[in-house]
Amino acid sequence: MDPSLSNVLTSAEVQAFASGFPVMVMHLVVTLLLLAAGATVYALMTPWKEVALIRDGNPAAALAFAGVLLGLAIPLAVSLSVSTSVRDIAIWGVATLVLQLLCFRVVDLLLTGLPQRIKDGQMSAAIVLVGAKLATAVVLSAALTG
Repeated sequence: MDPSLSNVLTSAEVQAFASGFPVMVMHLVVTLLLLAAGATVYALMTPWKEVALIRDGNPAAALAFAGVLLGLAIPLAVSLSVSTSVRDIAIWGVATLVLQLLCFRVVDLLLTGLPQRIKDGQMSAAIVLVGAKLATAVVLSAALTG
């Protein structure tokens, strides 16, 4: 083997990558599974069936669901960034999802009439819903780091 290649393969950077990459992938997979679980729970607890509306071409439902995904992903990303192990990610990730789903439910209840307006394809209702859900995501994320 070429000595220069051997030096590259044994460098501290390559060794750090070799040991850190599998850990990073595991953390990513756990977080993505949490995101999928949170999105599924949200879809099941909403008063309207967003996935069916999206399949029917309803842009307001698509925007509202995109806001949910971002609203769940933001605190999960912060949780991932402050966690040090898979167990830590799972604990904080589940706590984050539960709090965020509760906040989303409160937002849905406070913004009465929005579900029907979203079913009717009204983009203004979806935009307000996305804004409210992203706002709760940002506040929850700040609480995680506080």
